[in-house]
Amino acid sequence: MKGLMRVYYDEEGDFLEISVGKPSKCYASEVKPGVFLRIDEKSEEVKSVGILGFKKRSKDLQDIKLDIPVEVNFSTLASS
Repeated sequence: MKGLMRVYYDEEGDFLEISVGKPSKCYASEVKPGVFLRIDEKSEEVKSVGILGFKKRSKDLQDIKLDIPVEVNFSTLASS
């Protein structure tokens, strides 16, 4: 995942999505129950991770630890 990172949280639906890069046409794949990856149809690059039941999974919002099934390398992201 490369580019500008966006974080979206829907409190009513308890859904967190973290996306990186420009939006593109994607398909979704559920990799664990309630955990989805959006994958670019052309490049097969992971564009976002979505988590249903985020608050339930995080327990303490001060120290959030989740097992996200994709590697994110922040050192490759350009700073602006």
